Parts: sequence; C-alpha cells; structure tokens
Amino acid sequence: MNSANVESTTNPASAAPSGPAKDPRIIALRRFAISITVFNILGHTVLGFEPSWATPLAAMAVAYVMELGLETLDAWATRRPVKYAGGPVAFMNFLMPAHITALACAMLLYANARLGPVIFAVIVAVASKYLIRVRIKGRPRHVLNPSNFGIAVVLVLFPWVGIAPPYQFTEWVGGPLDVAIPALILAAGTMLNAKLTRKMPLILGWIGVFALQALIRTPIEGTATLSALLAMTGVAFVLFTNYMITDPGTTPVRPRNQFFFGASTALVYAFLVHIHVVYGLFFALVIVCVLRGAALAIMGARQRATAQPAPLTEPKTAPRPAPARGGVLATGEEAK
Repeated sequence: MNSANVESTTNPASAAPSGPAKDPRIIALRRFAISITVFNILGHTVLGFEPSWATPLAAMAVAYVMELGLETLDAWATRRPVKYAGGPVAFMNFLMPAHITALACAMLLYANARLGPVIFAVIVAVASKYLIRVRIKGRPRHVLNPSNFGIAVVLVLFPWVGIAPPYQFTEWVGGPLDVAIPALILAAGTMLNAKLTRKMPLILGWIGVFALQALIRTPIEGTATLSALLAMTGVAFVLFTNYMITDPGTTPVRPRNQFFFGASTALVYAFLVHIHVVYGLFFALVIVCVLRGAALAIMGARQRATAQPAPLTEPKTAPRPAPARGGVLATGEEAK
C-alpha cells in the first residue's frame, strides 16, 4: 500500500500555458493519504479499532525518520539531490508514501499492546524500497509492495502477531452502516483506481479469479461455496483489493499484464489455502511480486547484454596506387 510510481497520462503539449499540468501521481498519492488517514481517525473514534492511538503515531514517526534517513543516504551515495528538497510542498509529497505505509501497517497488524512488531514492520517496509530494487529501463525501481512485505515478514517472524480481526472495522456500528461502510470504501477505491491509477484490469483479474477459485475449491476440498465467497464482502478484503494489491509502484502498467498479475495472486492464494497457510492474501502478493521482480531482472540483464557495443577495430584503409613513372616521388611513410 504505497503509491509512488503512478503512470502519468498528462500530455505536456496540451497543458495550459498559465501553469503546469496536474501530475496524476501526486493526485493519487494525496487521495490515498487522505483516505487512509480519515479511515484511521474514524476507526479509532467511531468504528472500533482495537489498537491504541500510540500504534499509528509511533508507526508514522518511525516511517518518516526511516524515509528521510535512507533517502539522504541514497542521495549521498549516488551523488544526486535529495528528493524532498524544493520547499514544504515537495517535502510533504515525498513523505506521503511513508505515511501511507505506516498507517497501513498500524491498521492491519494486531500485536495486542506491543508496539515493537508494528514498528519493525514499518522499518522492513520502508527499507525494502531502498534495498530490494531492480533496474528497469535504466532506473532502479522497488518491486515489493512495501507495507504488504513488512506485514508478511512480521507474520513469519512473530507467530503470535496476527492480522487485525475483520470485525474491528465495523465493531462499534450496526444496522445499515454495516453495509454502508464497505460500500463507501469500495466506491472511493474504485473511483481512485479507475481515474488515476488505472488499475481496473488488475482488480478484475484479482476478483474474477478469486471468485473462480472459490467455486473450484468446493468440489475439490468440500469447502462451502458461500463461505469461500463471503470473504469478498468484508471491509478487510475491500481494503486489500482497492488499496493494497493495486499499489502503482509495484504492479504492471499494461492492462494485460495487470490482469495476469491480479489473476496470479488469486491463484497463489488458492494454493496457499489448499495447503492450509493462514493469511494467504499477504503471502500470495509477496510471492507474485518476487516472481515479477525476478522476471524483470532477467529481462533487464538480457537487454543490457544485447545492447553491449561491438569492440572497436582498427579501420582498414585501401592501398594507395603507386605513382606513375616520372610522377611525384612517394613520401617516406608511403615508401616503407
């Protein structure tokens, strides 16, 4: 859950001369950040989030420090300007991915009263953006969904830590609000992904194959079809669909590749459920991101190998004809 590299579709030639065109990447980042911030505030005051207020506050503080520190170190190592330079607006825009990552980890992990696992998840998430990169078109890009990777690592290293119980997203409300809250999150996330991130093919592949695997598991495992499909109606699934798996920085751009990415995640999830692995949503996304990153690394290595320039050879010169009898004598070099 970290929108850092949304594809820009703005045409510079059609921009108004009075000012610069709006960058869809920044717009998407701001709306992601605003929506997850509002949802966390409502969750702790109205909906019934069980972690204390200290959890998101500590997560945000650690995320900001990690992002600024690693960016400063990376800029010094690569001898480039820091990305957060340029005034308060540029500084806030730079910290928005870290803000989203921190709130996602704080909202989705449940470590009881302990802050350590959540802080560790944030550290792993932010560090993965700088340590695990693949060179794509000459530029290093992170390929692991940061918040999802941080959550998955904590779930593996700390078995007593779990995912936030689904009921906490609507624990303090009832009646029509039980339906209205998922519907509002679904509508807002769908509009964001349709207008700005353009990840609707990915969502269709993910939801379509998820429903298909639920139907297929019924005759194979004896799983009740309705029980397998009910997971798609919860707030947790809607959040994962619209705000986690669709991270623009770690998902494909082409619609066909997006569809395969979402479908592959659903298939890996079905396999993990079949072998009784819990929290399959998060582990499935990590596995697919790793496979995609490995494929991009291999393709990049092949492209660099084929683009190697041919070795320089000394040009061959045609022999000069000997001068005619009675003509100008050859020079010393020509006479050798």
